[in-house]
Amino acid sequence: MCKRSHSILSVLSALLLLTACSEYTNVLKTGDYEYRYEAAKALYVEGHYRQAAEIFSMLLAPLKGTAYGEECLYMLGETNLRAKDYEAAAMYFKKYYQAYPKGHYMELARYYTGYAFYMQTPDLRLDQTSTMEAITEFQNFIDYCPGTSLMPQAQEIIYALQDKLVEKELLSAQLYYDLGGYIGNATYGGSNYAACVVTAQNALKDYPYASAKLREELSILVLRAKYYLARRSVEERRLERFRDTVDEYYAFVSDYPESRYMKEANAIFQYSERIVDKKGGQPDEDNLSKKKKVDDAEKALREIEEKNETKEKAEKQKQDAFFGNIIRDVLRRK
Repeated sequence: MCKRSHSILSVLSALLLLTACSEYTNVLKTGDYEYRYEAAKALYVEGHYRQAAEIFSMLLAPLKGTAYGEECLYMLGETNLRAKDYEAAAMYFKKYYQAYPKGHYMELARYYTGYAFYMQTPDLRLDQTSTMEAITEFQNFIDYCPGTSLMPQAQEIIYALQDKLVEKELLSAQLYYDLGGYIGNATYGGSNYAACVVTAQNALKDYPYASAKLREELSILVLRAKYYLARRSVEERRLERFRDTVDEYYAFVSDYPESRYMKEANAIFQYSERIVDKKGGQPDEDNLSKKKKVDDAEKALREIEEKNETKEKAEKQKQDAFFGNIIRDVLRRK
């Protein structure tokens, strides 16, 4: 009890001492490590996280191996986290649970390591290393602390981070689809549609627990890309690819029977099925035009095709302008 009272008095006196900037400088210079440690904790309580982190970092080596060493390392991570220096926070929390695998703060240190990486996750267009590191840390946290009360928060963040990775793959697949038949940068055998299919299917396979909305977006992209890939195919592969499109349609409607893309999917299916029925030949467009009423699916398909062609033309113009500027720049330099 006496020792606890002494500790409280130390914190209170440190708070009073640190009210002046000059006194903070004196604390940094004093050789009384115990007093400096209490001062750092006082600064933390008052919300002066950067100053507290500075003192804790200076005390880390001198206090190593002492009764204060373990808590000092944890507090260094805590103060950096609250100061929003997430890179430093992740480093010190990781050092803590590696140095003290059964330490008093092990559970929190593991959780906050993942959280610090989570707070560093960048824009979707940038490298997602921090996102993957955050997922790994949270998964390790769940493995090492199976009974933790923080389990729901950790799992929720993992799902959010995985969705972020899936969304990045969706953007890549969408880019390939938008490039369509443009061959200036085509891959996968000269087809951007094939690249779209591969990218989207890999994302569906690699992230089975992605949100239903993102999986639906990826799935309709696969169906669209397979359809346009079939339409642009050479004669010997045309029938095979339209059959593949029909199979993809059945998979899509099975997974998403109430999809908002059902009208488009049905239109793709109707066209593809007629090609398959004719063993790869073109459907009889003349007979179709003589119908008194064109069904909604046919209208939807034509609208989709017009929109896709417009996108392709715009992308080609953009690419041509880009490369034209490069060529002109090179000629000027010559």
